[in-house]
Amino acid sequence: MGNNHEQEESLLNHSHSSRMGGLRTIPFIIVNEACERIASYGLQPNMIIYITTFYHMEAAAASVLLGLWSAVSNGLAILGAFISDSYLGRFRAVAIGTISSLLGMSVLWLTTVFPQLRPLPCSQYQHGCGGTTVSQFAVILFSFGLMSIGAGFVRPCSIALGADQLENKENPDNERLMDTYFNWFYASVGISIFLGVTVIVYIQDNLGWQIGFGVPALLMVLSVSVLLIGSPLYIKAKPKGSMFTGLFQVAVAAYRKRNIDVQLNYNDDCYYKAPESKLPEPSTDFRWLNRACIIQDPHIELKPDGKVSDPWSLCCVENVELMKCFLRVLPMCSTCLMLLVTFSPPLLIYQLLSMDRHILPHFEIPAGSFGMITLISLTIWIAFYDRALVPLLARFTGKLTGLSPVPRMGAGLALGIVAAALSAITETIRRNKAIDAGFEDDPNAVINMSCMWLAPQLVLTGMAEALNVVGQIEFIYTLFPKTMSSFAAAIYTFGLALSSLMGSVLVSVVDSVTSAGGNTSWLATNINRGHLDYYNWLLTFLGVINFLYFLAICWFTEHHHGGRSSFSPEEEEEQSEDRHLHGASL
Repeated sequence: MGNNHEQEESLLNHSHSSRMGGLRTIPFIIVNEACERIASYGLQPNMIIYITTFYHMEAAAASVLLGLWSAVSNGLAILGAFISDSYLGRFRAVAIGTISSLLGMSVLWLTTVFPQLRPLPCSQYQHGCGGTTVSQFAVILFSFGLMSIGAGFVRPCSIALGADQLENKENPDNERLMDTYFNWFYASVGISIFLGVTVIVYIQDNLGWQIGFGVPALLMVLSVSVLLIGSPLYIKAKPKGSMFTGLFQVAVAAYRKRNIDVQLNYNDDCYYKAPESKLPEPSTDFRWLNRACIIQDPHIELKPDGKVSDPWSLCCVENVELMKCFLRVLPMCSTCLMLLVTFSPPLLIYQLLSMDRHILPHFEIPAGSFGMITLISLTIWIAFYDRALVPLLARFTGKLTGLSPVPRMGAGLALGIVAAALSAITETIRRNKAIDAGFEDDPNAVINMSCMWLAPQLVLTGMAEALNVVGQIEFIYTLFPKTMSSFAAAIYTFGLALSSLMGSVLVSVVDSVTSAGGNTSWLATNINRGHLDYYNWLLTFLGVINFLYFLAICWFTEHHHGGRSSFSPEEEEEQSEDRHLHGASL
């Protein structure tokens, strides 16, 4: 028994002599990530209420600001992963990110403690509300910026830091151990989001902003403390370079060799290939990129040992093909941006505040927690599809996954259109009831209409996200090799950043156009006078246009490269099981 225990410790902690890494480090990493998620997701739902109430901003302007905050946070996740892989290493990146989030939430909490950091209440002005000063606005932006930096470093690096602790090729059960870790990690993320949008939001609604913002700050103190306590036990892998660097090198090398005639027939020896490469030559599509791997002068471009002298002037065939894969997936991934915009309706919380949210005589659902319906719908649909529909569909399609990724993406887009149309119809009914009750000029009034009227559109949104997002990630896996599976998450994160930016631009344009000439904006803070239903119909129309664009991209993809990867059939076969596992996890 003693020998078996020692062998198990050896497998988990890499060697008998090593005291670094292993399962004992995982609780520190998961608690660090969980606290960050609870804190950050708990702040988001009610933030628009805080900004409009205490900073005297219109709802549309506040929605634009929060959309830009989301875009920066997701965009910095790509940058954070790059800096971590190339320069800092994962532990330092997570540590910097956690401390940055702590500072950002502390600054946000201070705005609730010191009145000087925010404008005076409107009741203290004799003639309307005063504006926010530059310094006051800079403080809130500074807190948002620190939290964005924190999220950008923590979220892409935390899960990889945990994987570093368990990576042990000598352990025959390492793959199963890693799968268990990923499942527990994603489960902790889901539980954390649930606690954030329920418990933290409830505290904000019932105990006030000081406690409601103070609890997330305390959670970040715990997050930093737990991470640093476990620091002596972590395996701190050195940065080895980012996968993004190779893509940039291909673009630069192809531009530097732009005078090469790629129409000429080059033999295999003219292309630089990595050791043990299975690709004899680059593919013919995006041929202009092939210049990057053509050897012009081996005496200058290659070292005596056969390695590249300057990777910014000569790249291997594999990196060129990875760049081509990236260009192939971009058009299809771009079809999801409009759907992601519809997932974040700008003034949903104002609708909920104007409706009856009681589910028991003495308990009402916090308006900021109502989005949990989408998460629950997404989770149930993924489980139902995987366990019930996939075996049934597999009999008809002959595919282990039931439907291929592209039809699932299309089904998600279609459900998104239905959800947007349903939200427009529901808002029309809500607005008419408010006006009929005489509340046109009273946006704080609660009408006799249950908030559960909004549940169907949120359920459809969850189903649309489950179909489209998982389908999108699996589509990316079909084009990239197994070694680049993490690139799918990076592309999706980049899509979230772009969609948040698109949503902010759309809200800003609609607000400016519809309020011109002294008219009431569609997205007025008083939604009883505005026309949020018109905005939802606009989203529906844009969703239809986007679906037609999706069909055009499908036709183009099928007729030009058939949606296939340019990598070897053997490597594609190796990926198939990995894609299934990742698709189920995501």
